[in-house]
Amino acid sequence: MDGSTDGEDLRLLVIGLDAGCRPVLEPLFEAGEIPTLQRLFETGTSGPLESQIPPWTASAWPSMYTGKNPGKHGVFDFLSFDGYDWNVVNSTHVRERPVWELLSEHGISSVVVNLPVTHPAREFDGALIPGMTAPEEPDCHPEGILEDVEKACGEYRIYPQSGPEPDRSIEGYERTVELRGKAFRYLCRRFEPEFGFLQFQQTDSIFHERPGEKDVVEAVYREVDRQIAETIERHDPENVLIVSDHGMGKVTGHEFRVNEFLRDDGHLTGRKGGEGMPDWSRAWENDLLEGEDAGEHETSPLERSMNVAAKFGITTQRVANALDRVGLKEPIGQRVPNDAIRAASMQVDFPNSRAYVRSKSELGIRINLEGREPNGQVPHSEYETVREELIEKLAAVRTPDGEPMFDAVEPREHYFSGPFLDNGPDIVTVPAGFDNAIAADLDQPTFGEPMEPWNHKQTGVVAAAGSAFDETASLEGATIFDVAPTICSLFDVPIDTEMDGTTLPVVEESTVTKYPAYEPEPITVTDDAAVEDRLSDLGYL
Repeated sequence: MDGSTDGEDLRLLVIGLDAGCRPVLEPLFEAGEIPTLQRLFETGTSGPLESQIPPWTASAWPSMYTGKNPGKHGVFDFLSFDGYDWNVVNSTHVRERPVWELLSEHGISSVVVNLPVTHPAREFDGALIPGMTAPEEPDCHPEGILEDVEKACGEYRIYPQSGPEPDRSIEGYERTVELRGKAFRYLCRRFEPEFGFLQFQQTDSIFHERPGEKDVVEAVYREVDRQIAETIERHDPENVLIVSDHGMGKVTGHEFRVNEFLRDDGHLTGRKGGEGMPDWSRAWENDLLEGEDAGEHETSPLERSMNVAAKFGITTQRVANALDRVGLKEPIGQRVPNDAIRAASMQVDFPNSRAYVRSKSELGIRINLEGREPNGQVPHSEYETVREELIEKLAAVRTPDGEPMFDAVEPREHYFSGPFLDNGPDIVTVPAGFDNAIAADLDQPTFGEPMEPWNHKQTGVVAAAGSAFDETASLEGATIFDVAPTICSLFDVPIDTEMDGTTLPVVEESTVTKYPAYEPEPITVTDDAAVEDRLSDLGYL
């Protein structure tokens, strides 16, 4: 570099590109839009990085930064369930060591910015600003560091909506990305870490909010590239590792409403009135800015009216279709509380059903098991029989085109292992090529067009460049579980024997050891309804 670097000894910089994948990156490379990323991919070694099942942000990033599957770390989805009650997940739901805490135990300091499911921050040697599922103004480490960042950088935000720019605007995305880079560089100057992990979420969210808009994708990735370039120039990391939690692509197949299928099969009961399926949000869209708490909710006149309307068969779909016909669906939909919308829809009656999809992002079916669920309907003696029958029926489902709906329908043990296995779905359903999608809706045809034209794919990317990496090594077969062991090996820190991945062949594997049982904080609730609304806006709930 030019000798003007800030700080010293940044031995490894990990760049997280949420939803980064070759089909998105290649056109940007060819157009010369992201020269820094292109140089890192071309001068180092790169390859596909297979995600887990389910390949969704809230579960996949914890799998990456702990090196362990959801059955071990405990997070299967954006939601955590306690019986039929639910909460949005946060760091207290992650019941295994993040890699930066493991490094800290070996005297290595870290700066971590914007990684999902890291709020509230725990103590370790370094600094952390959380990412997705955290509220604005989150609890960071060390205490008070966010105020220092805002003084130094002008402002900080987790979500673009919290800025002065128009909602879902290119300017809002760009500014959010810019502030991410500025905060990370400030923390690196202040803490001089050996390890840095900087994650960019907008590379994913734009595909949910502005699907297929080329100018938006280009603008966001250009700004990400600028921030990476400035970070490398300022801090001159010895090694750079680029990772993504999953891929992204068009969904051109079919949406399968699994709960409707289960109702037709006699396993599920529906009800109206807003009390069946969890009402994902009790907030207006902009509560994220105002900090309204999830528990502070009174039934509005509109919601009461929608409840009455539901009794007479006026459903969410009918309301939406009527608004759409007069061109008002989008502007009105942004101003009607989600409770009011859900009050008019048919919902899953969890306590009185035998099996159901709790959350589409969980990518599976939960059996209402006696003794496990509060009002379990399936005796333990029938569990395996019911599960096997459902697996057989779902595996046989064909789309209207006559093609298999799923690539796999398997017992949960096929994908998960560990002490929290019972927290996840009992049956895992993997849509064919992730070109099909599942939904939890009722009162709609069993098949329909996908709600989202772009969504997650299982294959992301990994690239490694730097003096510690063997840049001739092949990265074929890499998985997200391999990232944490690779980070450990680069720092010559013993790998946790319970990690599910192995060190990527770009570095020599360090020793493997059994660590003492992790002692995370007690599980707490992030009482911020606006986080739920944000996840709903992105299509995850």
